[in-house]
Amino acid sequence: MNKSDENNFTKENQAKDSQVQSGQEQDSQAENSQIKSNPAKNSEKISIKALTTESTPFTSDELIHWINSRRSVGNLDLPAPTQAQIEEAIECAATAPDHKKLRPWRFIVTAGDARHDLGRALVEAAEAKATEEGEILSEKTVKKTQTMPLRAPLIITVVTQMQEHKKVPHFEQMLSTGAAVQNLILALKAQGFSTVWRTGLLCNEPAVKAYFGVSADDYVTAFVYTGTSPKGEHPRKPIDIEPLVRFES
Repeated sequence: MNKSDENNFTKENQAKDSQVQSGQEQDSQAENSQIKSNPAKNSEKISIKALTTESTPFTSDELIHWINSRRSVGNLDLPAPTQAQIEEAIECAATAPDHKKLRPWRFIVTAGDARHDLGRALVEAAEAKATEEGEILSEKTVKKTQTMPLRAPLIITVVTQMQEHKKVPHFEQMLSTGAAVQNLILALKAQGFSTVWRTGLLCNEPAVKAYFGVSADDYVTAFVYTGTSPKGEHPRKPIDIEPLVRFES
C-alpha cells in the first residue's frame, strides 16, 4: 500500500468512526428520552441499589404516579425474579421503619415443587380447623386449598418474629413488618414483576406455622405471590382521599 492509499484508507476509517459515534450518541439520546418519559421502564435498567434521593432519574410527579399505579394481580406466571433480584428486593424491605432496629421481619421464599408442600400444609391446617368446628372438608375444598400456592411461580412469606422490648410493643413490630412488605412489593414492581399480598384464614393455623418453623407467639404476616402478569396491570381508578384525611392546625 503506497502513501496515497494509506491516506485514503485512514480518511475512510475516520469517516466510519465518526458515523458510528454519531449513531451511538443518537441512540443514547433516544434511550435517555424514553427513560425519562417512562419511569417504570427505567427501573428495570437501573439497579435499585444505585438510586439515591439526589440521583433518582425520575421527577417527583413521575415517581408518585408510578407508586399510585401499583395493582394487585391475582394469577401470575413465569418469569419469576431470580435469587439475586429477590435478595435486592429484600434489602429494600429491610429499610422499613424499625423502632430500636429490632428487625422483626423474616422472609421465606417458596418456589417450584416446594409450593406443593405448602399446599399440603394448608390442607392439613384446613382439615384441623374443620374438625374443631365439627365440619368435614369437601373434596372440592381440599383440591382448591392444595392448589392455592400454584397461583404464582414464587411466594415470599413474610413472618413477624416478635421480640420483647420495653419501648417497642408488639403492634409496632407488626406495623414494621407491614411497611417491609410494602417496600418489598414496590421493589419487585421496580424490577418488572407483579404481586399480590395474600394471607387468609389459614396462615396462622398451627400446621402452617409448623411448616414454616414459626413459633406460637409469632405471625405469618404475608404471602407475597410474585411473578409476571399475563395481562399486564390495568390502570387504577383515582382514589378520593377526602373522607380519609383530616388536617388540623
